[in-house]
Amino acid sequence: MSIEVINVSKYYGEQKALDNVSFKVEKGEIFGFLGPNGAGKTTMMKIIMGIIPPNEGQVLVNGMDILNESIEVRKQIGYLPENNPLYMDMYVKEYLTFVASIYKINNKSSRVAEIIEQTGLGVEQHKLIGSLSKGYKQRVGIAQALIHNPSVLILDEPTSGLDPNQIIEIRNLIAQVGKQKTVLLSTHIMQEVEAICKRIIIINKGKLVADNNKESLQESMMDKEKFVIFVEFDKTVALDDLSAIKGVKKVKSLKKMQFIIDAESDVRPLIFQFAVKKNITVLSLQRKEKSLEELFHELTRE
Repeated sequence: MSIEVINVSKYYGEQKALDNVSFKVEKGEIFGFLGPNGAGKTTMMKIIMGIIPPNEGQVLVNGMDILNESIEVRKQIGYLPENNPLYMDMYVKEYLTFVASIYKINNKSSRVAEIIEQTGLGVEQHKLIGSLSKGYKQRVGIAQALIHNPSVLILDEPTSGLDPNQIIEIRNLIAQVGKQKTVLLSTHIMQEVEAICKRIIIINKGKLVADNNKESLQESMMDKEKFVIFVEFDKTVALDDLSAIKGVKKVKSLKKMQFIIDAESDVRPLIFQFAVKKNITVLSLQRKEKSLEELFHELTRE
C-alpha cells in the first residue's frame, strides 16, 4: 500500500478540519483529491507529507508512519504546491542541480539530465526560470518534485492558470509519471480528473463523502435519482405521444427528432415498443449520466 490514512482527525481550536478520514491508495495509482474550498484538502496533504501532525489517527506512506519516520517519509514524497515556489533568477539546469544537492543525490549531473529529458525541458534548460512561460515553469516545478525519485507525487492545482495547449502537455506528463508512481492530484478542474485519474476521493467539511472510480460514483448517484433518458428517432415525433408513454413525467425537445425524457422508472423498453408500433427507427436511446461536476455538486452542496 502506497498511502494509508487511518481514522485521521485534525482540530484547529474548536474547528474540526478533518473528521475521522480513512482511505487507502495502491502503488502506481493516479487519484483525484477533490473538495470545495475549506473542505480539508490542504490539511490532509500537509499531514500526509508530515508537515503537520494529526490530532487523532495514523498515516502510513509505503508502510512508514509519518510521525515516527518523518525524515524517511519525506524522502518518499515529491510535492508541487499550488503557488510554485521557483527561483526566478536561476537557470533551469542550475536550479535542478541545486535541488539535487539539497537531497544529496549521487551522480547529480546524470540525474538532472535524466529528469530534464523526462519533463521535456531540454530546449529550456539554459534559460532563466523567470523568462519561461507558465507551462514550462510548471514543468520545472514537477521536475524538482521528481528529482529525488520519490514513489509518491502530490500535485496541488498543477494546471491552474495554463492555456489549453499547456494543460494538455502537463496532463500528458502527469499521466506518464503516473505509470511508475502514486500520484495525488488535487484540483478544481473536473476535466483534469476525468482525463487522467483512475479514482476519485471527495471530502466535504472534513469528512470523506466519496471514494471510488468515476463510473461507480455515477452509478451510485443514478440509483438515487430520477431517470433521465436521451432518445433520437429517424422521424419527427409529437411531444404528446411521448408524454403518453407510461412512466414518462416530462419531455423536452432538443431538435426535431431528439428528446430528453424525465421518467419515474426506466422507460427505455416502452420507448422502443412505441417506436416499433409507430414504425419509427430509434437512432439513439440511452440513460443520461451525471457529469463529474454534477456529482461533485451533489456530494458537496449544503
